[in-house]
Amino acid sequence: MFDYKLLFALAAVVEQGGFERAAVALGLSQSAVSQRIKLLEARVGQPVLVRATPPQPTELGRHLLNHIQQVRLLERDLTELVPTLSEGGGPERLRIAINADTLATWWAPAVAEFCAAQRVLLDHVVEDQEVGLKRMRAGEVAACVCASERPVAGARSVLLGAMRYRALASPGFIARYFPRGVTSEALAHSPAIVFGPDDSLQHRYLESLGVSGNFAHHLCPSAEGFVCLASAGLGWGLVPELQAVGELARGELVELLPDRPVDVPLYWHYWRNGGALLDELTRQLLHRAKSLLVHQRAPD
Repeated sequence: MFDYKLLFALAAVVEQGGFERAAVALGLSQSAVSQRIKLLEARVGQPVLVRATPPQPTELGRHLLNHIQQVRLLERDLTELVPTLSEGGGPERLRIAINADTLATWWAPAVAEFCAAQRVLLDHVVEDQEVGLKRMRAGEVAACVCASERPVAGARSVLLGAMRYRALASPGFIARYFPRGVTSEALAHSPAIVFGPDDSLQHRYLESLGVSGNFAHHLCPSAEGFVCLASAGLGWGLVPELQAVGELARGELVELLPDRPVDVPLYWHYWRNGGALLDELTRQLLHRAKSLLVHQRAPD
């Protein structure tokens, strides 16, 4: 049988990004947390953490983290049936990996009612939609919104809809770089804005226009900052349609190629054995996504 105090220590170290913060979260001394990790490793006969900054789970550590994530959620189901099992009665916390554009646009109205009704607190782990699934694979989160359809072992994935992006730039930027109109060649020689090194959306967009290879670009790992840079004329970029409604209406941003929007599918991944709480959150997201996301592909 597992000693779940040891597994909770492992989860805290990974989720909090270190032993010191894990100790604060658990209400223990740092040495006590360290001793629990050492005892866990002694019992399983191999390391569960790579002592890096921040600590990373080993392959076995990932399996243990996946297990403890699901145990937490199943325990909540039991306390709903048998309230006397609950020690503190505090709200449940869910760690969810999510891309910045989702967080900046449709996520809050989709989950607000659920969090209030279920007394849930959310820990958001922001990752690009291309790579967010790695957090589930590492056992660090209970669920994930990302662009990958295939779930990790032990999880399910459902299509929520698509986030529609449009290529936008400021009027001044357009006048400077596209005096003869927006062409593939002109786009290739004008500075773009890219969210981060894992963001390949602009790359794929240019490739669809026949432009390949490297191109000049700013890096801006902030959804709000991305729009600010584009509005200020630093570059052009693919911005969520939901996020740019005001800027487009005020003329601060202008669409470069109105007939070429990009729809990025978004999938919700969650543990099969995540209990009633994750099932209810999934139902809520599917319901709300019907009015918040695109459900028909934009034409190529």
